[in-house]
Amino acid sequence: MLEKEQINKDTIPKHIAIIMDGNGRWAKQRGKLRVFGHERGTKSVREVVEGCAELGVDCLTLYAFSTENWNRPKVEVQTLMKLLVSALKKEYKNLKKNKIQLNAIGDLNALPSSTKKELLEVIEKTKNNTGLKLTLALSYGSREELKTAVKSIADKVKNNIISLEKIDESVINNHLYTHNLPDVDLLIRTSGEQRISNFLLWQIAYAELYFTDTLWPDFNKQQLFEAIINYQNRERRFGKISEQLNN
Repeated sequence: MLEKEQINKDTIPKHIAIIMDGNGRWAKQRGKLRVFGHERGTKSVREVVEGCAELGVDCLTLYAFSTENWNRPKVEVQTLMKLLVSALKKEYKNLKKNKIQLNAIGDLNALPSSTKKELLEVIEKTKNNTGLKLTLALSYGSREELKTAVKSIADKVKNNIISLEKIDESVINNHLYTHNLPDVDLLIRTSGEQRISNFLLWQIAYAELYFTDTLWPDFNKQQLFEAIINYQNRERRFGKISEQLNN
């Protein structure tokens, strides 16, 4: 078993993103409703947040609810929204204690008013915290994010606010939901699926991808540490060759 002590503190990924997958299957395996899996999944969220805070990870982004998830059964969506509100209320003290700053990306206006209100209140209360920056991707879709960014940039070009020649990667970055976050270093997906599912397509351009068969409700701090050690054993070349990195 890999231990926390095996992690090299000098090469901790600055930004970890996680596609939390497998709640429904976890519940089905136990003869329970899907909602039971979502409820159990909040325990894994707590474990991972604590683990990242302990290691000194700068940013953690969790794919909590995609734009496509609105197509799920109405009862499941309603339950997920209630779970989010209750989790925010329960975890506020821990966020404050661990100096965690909460953030959210996505079409937040699509959320139920009570959910959005609770979310924004916790974001406001934690905005000056200096520890881990925890971002929840809610009603989020990367293609929608990119489309919105392109429209905004095009509008500014049309109104002579930005010249066409000045558009570069930094301009695009500044028009994304994640403009205040660094690029993702490590992307984790649970449950055995090996796809990106419209999550942070621009931001994961050079991320290391880590897939595990573990269903999200069974993912814990130990498995987070294993993912980070796996990441640290890889050579990140960013288009260069090994010899260039060693010079």
